[in-house]
Amino acid sequence: MPAHTAVYVYGIIPADTEIESGTTGVGDPPGEVRLVRHGDLAALVSDVDVSKPLGRPEDLMAHEELLDGAAGDVPVLPLRFGAVVSDDKAVASELLEDHHDEFTDALNQLEGRAQYVVKGRYDEQTALRDVLTNNDEASALREQIAGMDEDAARDQRMRLGEIINSAVDQSRERDTQVLLDTMADCVEASVVREPTHELDAVHTALLVQTDQVPDLERALDGLAADWNGLIELRLLGPQAAYDFVGTTQPSPSPGG
Repeated sequence: MPAHTAVYVYGIIPADTEIESGTTGVGDPPGEVRLVRHGDLAALVSDVDVSKPLGRPEDLMAHEELLDGAAGDVPVLPLRFGAVVSDDKAVASELLEDHHDEFTDALNQLEGRAQYVVKGRYDEQTALRDVLTNNDEASALREQIAGMDEDAARDQRMRLGEIINSAVDQSRERDTQVLLDTMADCVEASVVREPTHELDAVHTALLVQTDQVPDLERALDGLAADWNGLIELRLLGPQAAYDFVGTTQPSPSPGG
């Protein structure tokens, strides 16, 4: 192995898994992905030039796509982005052997399951109309602002923004609970994620048994119909169970 090359580790899977030849991962140029096996465990790895910094959007995308692709077929324990060790021997001994029981238990718990994420965003005009209809102060401020110079209306604009943001926060909390209640019969666990946009309505990770995915999709379709025109919903997955398992960072890392 060249002096500046180390082994990048994506995640842990059962040892009897096979990967498609020619699959590539992180790095510039991308390294070919292979398996390092030890007993009943295997690590998804590829060689990477550690003299070049990782962290490009392409690297993060390659890391996630590889793990999510595997999660559609087998249980996957994801490692943190950027996890590297010196060589295949270190992967087998320092990672797979030293963490064998922990990894085995986690993979058993994930057997036949995968993570899905539901994201929903409010329609901006509909959300604003609801606030103005149901909040007298907001409605009055909107009328004041309409007849004022932009600089002169600065305080009113700030106050109106506060009211709108507070209303969206309350709606998000309510609608997230509606989502969780609706999905309760077809998910095993859920994690409410922080919003990534001020108009996010729901952002929730769900751990789902593979045979219950059709039930999940039907429940979500019904909710989408109920929220038509107010919230646009998206279902992402299957994914590795990032939100439901701890991630391991190999240590030490070359040069780290």
